[in-house]
Amino acid sequence: MNAKLLATTASLAILVGAQAAQAEDLTLCWAAWDPANALIELSKEYEAESGNKMSFEFVPWTNFADRMLNELNSGGKLCDLMIGDSQWIGGAAENGQYVKLNDFFDANGISMDAFIPATVTGYSEWPKGTPNYWSLPAFGDVVGWTYRKDWFARPEIQAEFKEKYGRDLAVPATYAELMDIAQFFQGRDIDGKTVYGASIYTERGSEGITMGAMNTLYGFGFKYDNPDKPYDMEGFVNSESAVAGLEYYKALYDCCTPPGSSNSYMGEGVDAFKSGQVALQMNFAFTWPGFHTDANVGGDVTGYFANPAGPNGDKFAQLGGQGISVVAASDKQEAALTYIKWFAQPEVQAKWWKLGGYSALRAVVEDPGFATSQPYAQTFLDSMAIVKDFWAEPAYATLLQSSQKWLHDYVVAGNGTAKEALDGMMNDWKATFEEEGKYE
Repeated sequence: MNAKLLATTASLAILVGAQAAQAEDLTLCWAAWDPANALIELSKEYEAESGNKMSFEFVPWTNFADRMLNELNSGGKLCDLMIGDSQWIGGAAENGQYVKLNDFFDANGISMDAFIPATVTGYSEWPKGTPNYWSLPAFGDVVGWTYRKDWFARPEIQAEFKEKYGRDLAVPATYAELMDIAQFFQGRDIDGKTVYGASIYTERGSEGITMGAMNTLYGFGFKYDNPDKPYDMEGFVNSESAVAGLEYYKALYDCCTPPGSSNSYMGEGVDAFKSGQVALQMNFAFTWPGFHTDANVGGDVTGYFANPAGPNGDKFAQLGGQGISVVAASDKQEAALTYIKWFAQPEVQAKWWKLGGYSALRAVVEDPGFATSQPYAQTFLDSMAIVKDFWAEPAYATLLQSSQKWLHDYVVAGNGTAKEALDGMMNDWKATFEEEGKYE
């Protein structure tokens, strides 16, 4: 029996129990973005094999957390499966909103060792660092950069840059070099159009400026707490190096962003880059397939790079992405688990990558051909190797509201100093953790 037939037979065998049972209508809840459309296409195979019908509830990112956390907190039955954000895992686990998957994984031969370790920690584990799993890694994502490769390659631009900075115009190795590049392009005329240095995250209402600022602060030495004493934040959140990182982020915003960038997140960054406004753009990796195929910036027009190094050589990146969980309030948990089992198969994960989904399965990303399968594949691997994530505590939403306020007030509104912003954020976080009983 050839390998293709074996894979097909195995895939069908996995779902034989579901086929024998009465067909179910399952609803999967996620954000409304390009990967969700790819998942609809991928899921057609599950429907054909299982007899179950998939429906989808997709919510725009700006409303995603409010809508889906309300659904979980109210015990609603809209969602049988949820691809929830990484930071929700603590609250969903402790509040009994997700089904714990350990027994299911053991019974079906699904090993978390088969997935990128950072995604297991980020999307599946609670408490962190323990083998307690509440989701299957579904979509690996991370903040990185795109740049106008075609502009960088122009001889006249190369010559002017080298004359000014004494080095070739190339992908920045450090944040200092990134600042030089952004300043160099800010207000420059290219093909009769004024362009700008960089699009970065500044959005106030959901999580935008936190994702962008933390993405940068990590490389400067910011830490959420003392590695040897959890929730001890003094001198880590507000260290001198963290202050320098936040000052850098504000300087980048002040000097080098397009007009009207005071409330920018993923969509605004995509628009700025596709319309040819900026030389550099910070954004999650999920945007990269869309750039590669875009009529204006596709192909060799766009290049990709992972976060550069901070002053001490540290390289880190903000983790994005999500795991797929079974919602505890669902009356169709058994059928929902068949979807996760199907989705975990290596051949399904390989198709997921080809359709535009970022598989977290090591068999896919460690395949010898993966790094060259797309122009952004190597940058994805490089970025996923250096990830950190925001708090995944049950009080995540409150912690995020504090960081959004303090970071936006300083970076965008220009209120106070970087030290005052980090002190204020840290004190808010301390108060939240005191209410949670973390210091008892």
